[in-house]
Amino acid sequence: MRVWRVVGVLGVAVGLLVGGLTSAGTATAAPASGCTPDPKTPLRQFRATWVSSVVNIDWPSRTGLSPAQQQAELIGWLDDAVRQRHNAVVLQVRPTADAFWPSAIEPWSRYLTGTQGGDPGYDPLAFAVAEAHKRNLELHAWFNPYRLSMGTDLNALVPTHPARQHPDWVVTYGGKLYYNPGIPAARKLVEDAIMDAVSKYDIDGVHFDDYFYPYPVAGQVFDDAATYAQYGAGFATVQDWRRNNIDLLIQELQQRIKAAKPWVKFGISPFAVWRNKGTDPLGSDTTAGVQTYDDLAADTRKWVREQWIDYIVPQVYWAGGFAPADYNKIVPWWAEQVRGTDVHLYIGQATYKVGTSTQSPDWSDPAELSDHLAFNSTIPEVKGDIYFSAKDVRADRLGATSLLNSTWYTRPALVPAMPSLDARPPLPVHGLKAARTAGGVELQWRATSKDTTSYAVYRRDLTAGDWCADNDARNLLATMRSTGGQQTYVDTTAVAGRHYLYLVTALDRGWNQSVPLPAAVVR
Repeated sequence: MRVWRVVGVLGVAVGLLVGGLTSAGTATAAPASGCTPDPKTPLRQFRATWVSSVVNIDWPSRTGLSPAQQQAELIGWLDDAVRQRHNAVVLQVRPTADAFWPSAIEPWSRYLTGTQGGDPGYDPLAFAVAEAHKRNLELHAWFNPYRLSMGTDLNALVPTHPARQHPDWVVTYGGKLYYNPGIPAARKLVEDAIMDAVSKYDIDGVHFDDYFYPYPVAGQVFDDAATYAQYGAGFATVQDWRRNNIDLLIQELQQRIKAAKPWVKFGISPFAVWRNKGTDPLGSDTTAGVQTYDDLAADTRKWVREQWIDYIVPQVYWAGGFAPADYNKIVPWWAEQVRGTDVHLYIGQATYKVGTSTQSPDWSDPAELSDHLAFNSTIPEVKGDIYFSAKDVRADRLGATSLLNSTWYTRPALVPAMPSLDARPPLPVHGLKAARTAGGVELQWRATSKDTTSYAVYRRDLTAGDWCADNDARNLLATMRSTGGQQTYVDTTAVAGRHYLYLVTALDRGWNQSVPLPAAVVR
């Protein structure tokens, strides 16, 4: 057995090997020829699935499961993410003004036990955070801001529900109950409910979907005329006032999140059409029947331009070439909106339409989602994708998920860093050693920085002449959560007799990456 440890003195070779991984501003040797990064194996890419709890879409699969059954199901979704080389999960924890944690403000969700206010016997959000982080997945907590109930009976809510205490805050519309976004006290309660989770749990993100003011229902009016009369002074139209109400929610919540925990990301996944070009020359080249600016009072473009959010995930739930809303036109429009800002652009993907939707024939093509990622790879502003929803990803209809994974997710990827939140990388790891064992090559190292939360492990095959810098993920074996103290990783895919060089980098919770020295060589 030969064991090697090289502490940053590989001469020119090290310059070639660590190029592309060092901190900004550090001089590195140019990569060898033939080392152009492969767009199919990006080093950084956000990859996630929405796990929806409302009406038990994904998790829990039904009400009344035991704590052990619920936990086993959630672990199954997290393990799915790992197998697919995702690096995050977006978990719905407040579907209808309720909670998947012991909230100080709102009752337990009925989607846990079947009864609103029913204690599930454990803390689902705490369990989800712990299990996600154990797998080095980010956990983004998904909140619906204003939806109160999927029915219209206010008295069906528990007597202690804030909406029962303040029935004047409630609007019935489209067969559901909503908080009235125009009432400042209702907006504050929504923010307080979300901040209760932010303050108590080590979540990585606060996530909204596309529901603000409700989607239009033909023949019905959202009855907030009295509220507009009370609070709408200075606004020429009720539409302008409504947009301001939602602007205030976004702006205030962003400020409160950053004041409490600056590292927690705030992201929104809106309906993908802000405005049609025919309505506004700044809009997208679409003829969609809904426009968020006009119909949902959601000025999503403004939130990006004002940088009130950290990431946006437009739900581009249409196929390429679909005339009213063409994927290949909407994505570039959003890329233009984020350009020049610190806001990350991820794309919401409609896995649920594969093999089921008759909207366009492309949804019968197993390659449609894979084609989306091929298109995304040509647009630098697109930094990842989120898939709706977990059960549809698992269903793998037409083999579309398998094709996607075998084409685009063959290697792990780091979550894109957000320098606007924190740009300081942690210190390198210490004492990296590599040794061949019966189970493979065992690596050991120690942390140097207290702010290190995880590690990335890279392997170069020197026998094959791999001297390329790690500017993509072709050599990225894994990321793993820090357990503190001595860290161990076993490369079970190492082939006996081959000459490998291993690099381990430290990552902080913002996924800033250290330089990869020292390196370890094993023959």
